[in-house]
Amino acid sequence: MTRMSHLAGQTSWYLNRVVEFICGILMILLVLDIWLGIFNRYFYYLGLTWTEEIARYIMIWVALLAVSCGIARREHIGLLLVFNTLPAVVQRPLLALLDLISFSFFVYLVYFGIGMVEAGFQTFARAFGMPMAYAHAAVPVSAAVAAVQVMLVAIRDQGQLSFKPAAAEVE
Repeated sequence: MTRMSHLAGQTSWYLNRVVEFICGILMILLVLDIWLGIFNRYFYYLGLTWTEEIARYIMIWVALLAVSCGIARREHIGLLLVFNTLPAVVQRPLLALLDLISFSFFVYLVYFGIGMVEAGFQTFARAFGMPMAYAHAAVPVSAAVAAVQVMLVAIRDQGQLSFKPAAAEVE
């Protein structure tokens, strides 16, 4: 494994750890928000009308950020199911092509997601008046992280067909 491949693997691993931590925090907030909504609805009415809407936005952020975690581990079941049945001589160029297509798609999402964020400053959440730009920001932010992860794992896997970082890359 080359030094660049090793460095890309380590960077991918650390970036993935940060994203997993953020997703974990958001999931805790999501659960607390849902519990608060249930308490508000069935036990003691506090007049909180925003719990359902905020849960939706948190869930969108978590789902989109988690895409980069799957990329870091190369855990796309649909692609791997077909990919693993192909001969090794076909796998390497196909992997490079899939990485290029994925990277291009995520860059496209970043570009058009920025427009979504700009338009989101003109609209506001119904329940609590937050500009929708903060909810829409999930698209370009998560796409940018995913594009970086695709680039890192492409470099990491350039000389091998490993779909998970080796233990040596983490230390």
